[in-house]
Amino acid sequence: MTRIKKAALMLAAAASFTATAPSQAATDIDAIAALGTLADPQAAFLALSEDLGGTIAYRSVSPAEDLGVTGFDLGLELTSSRLANSAEWVAAVSSGDELSSVIMPRIHVHKGLPFGIDIGAFYTGSSNSNIDITGAELRYALVEGGVAIPAVGVRLTYSKLSGIDELEMQTTGAELAISKGFAFLTPYASAGAVRVTSTPDGIAADPVTSGGAGLVEEEFTLSRANVGVNMNFTLLNIVLDWDKTGDVTSSTLKVGFRW
Repeated sequence: MTRIKKAALMLAAAASFTATAPSQAATDIDAIAALGTLADPQAAFLALSEDLGGTIAYRSVSPAEDLGVTGFDLGLELTSSRLANSAEWVAAVSSGDELSSVIMPRIHVHKGLPFGIDIGAFYTGSSNSNIDITGAELRYALVEGGVAIPAVGVRLTYSKLSGIDELEMQTTGAELAISKGFAFLTPYASAGAVRVTSTPDGIAADPVTSGGAGLVEEEFTLSRANVGVNMNFTLLNIVLDWDKTGDVTSSTLKVGFRW
């Protein structure tokens, strides 16, 4: 059996474990209408939306260099996102349980295309909340990089939230990334912005069900900064990544296969 087949089997087994992992400790966001009972419902909804937007925004978790026509990057990731507005989260959770961070396992794939273009996609479901996210990216290598110069690329990203009945949310982002390889280590960094659209579903037009104050859609932009290091051991790939989107800070460990 080739190394690639072994890699695929290991990722499939990990994905199966992630999909069947118990969620008994879930803190579901299932009472967004209850924000209407607070002193300033719309401000609370905006604070919750800013945290959610920073949490679900697409994270590439990879260097700026392009993969090339034959390149693949397959990985299983674990992200912990620390929230900035936990009081609003507590209000939006019917159980009233505190939620200071969101833990998300994620399956991620990137594929190299001609002309310095890569595409990527991911799926994640939170292990301690009812947050499911899908996303995709398109990136282009402005500078391919080499022995003496770093790789520079641009990324366009998209993500969509599902799993929360009372909320529709999507993000679009753009960022500039840079990376430079040193033996098996490739440090990288990126900066950009994320545009978030957060729409209350089924409660905006009904002030009775929202506690006397209807909630309306919010659109806003979050700044983003990201650093990480990619480590390649022949086929095995390990990435440590730190990200700040708005006021949400996230740490990610990625284990996978990159060639």
